[in-house]
Amino acid sequence: MTREGTSVSSLYFMQTTTSARLKRLRYSLEAHGVGALLETHLPNIYYLSGFSGDSGALLVDSSSATLFTDGRFTIQAKQECPGIRTRIHRGSLLEAVGEHLRKKGRNRVAVSPSRLTLAGWKALKKAAGSSVKWAGVDGIAERLRAVKDPFEIQCLRESARLGSEVMEETIRQIRPGVTELEIAAEIGYRMRRKGASGESFEAIVAAGPRSALPHARPTERRIGKNELVVLDLGAILRHYCSDLTRTVYFGRAPVRVKQWYQAVLDAQLAARNVLRAGVSAGTVDAAARNVLQHKGLGRYFVHSTGHGLGIEIHEDPRVARGQKWSLEAGNVITLEPGVYMEGVGGIRIEDEALVTPRGAEILTSAPREFIEI
Repeated sequence: MTREGTSVSSLYFMQTTTSARLKRLRYSLEAHGVGALLETHLPNIYYLSGFSGDSGALLVDSSSATLFTDGRFTIQAKQECPGIRTRIHRGSLLEAVGEHLRKKGRNRVAVSPSRLTLAGWKALKKAAGSSVKWAGVDGIAERLRAVKDPFEIQCLRESARLGSEVMEETIRQIRPGVTELEIAAEIGYRMRRKGASGESFEAIVAAGPRSALPHARPTERRIGKNELVVLDLGAILRHYCSDLTRTVYFGRAPVRVKQWYQAVLDAQLAARNVLRAGVSAGTVDAAARNVLQHKGLGRYFVHSTGHGLGIEIHEDPRVARGQKWSLEAGNVITLEPGVYMEGVGGIRIEDEALVTPRGAEILTSAPREFIEI
């Protein structure tokens, strides 16, 4: 997690926001029948405390929150986490947490099993002793993070705006002979020039037959004439990620390519039209999938329609086939149907959508019409 400058007023705002998040968390802990949560996943720690260092653990109970970190982050923790107790440890982080729990006599603590290694779990359990009873519960903080508060929505709007600007500028840089890696480097450079602290993920720049690889990594391949180019990028701004994809054609596209592109665009529009609070994630996925199936392209759509977005590039909810998750106002998801044909190329169109009671608000603004360069 990157560190970014913060004003006194925004620190105050973050402190009140953190207090509200901790209050919601405590209601959730009570519903799970546990007295405390030990959080070790850094994005969750940032969400609940404001701490953006790269080593730490957060213990939250009914009346307090304690951040455990090492001496490298003493000053940073004080600056980022007003109102949160800080304990600076030496040696093993999890052993320090366990010893603290043993001394305090905590009797039922929730921990996320998927976030701990076997070695870490053994060290924690041994240090805590037999008086601490553990409850293995995944996703407590992640479920809270799925519904964005006003501060987060504003951060995501700004990140989406930045990503959209970079996408439009990058498309104008495509020309014969430039390599995928050169375009990817241009993306990262332009993001940072506009204030991003980094990229949400390594940008995907895939040309020609390589565009049929949904998660292609950029290579030294040079962009040639008469081929598809897929650009998938995202920026981190104020700790929040953006994610959007556009597909362009270098040259004059055959009719079939234009038809495929329109089918993908229609699929995205179908998903957008059914998206609103109360609709299941699986219903949104089915709306996009049914369009492509009807146009004879269903078997070329090989991934889910979308995913949640926020502090991390992939969050809850997952917008996939059969998902029962009932979408809520404040969810921010991607809508990214695509088709991929081996030996020919791929087409994907991806935008970010804020779920509201009335429908979807699209946060990304780069043009979606078919572009021939």
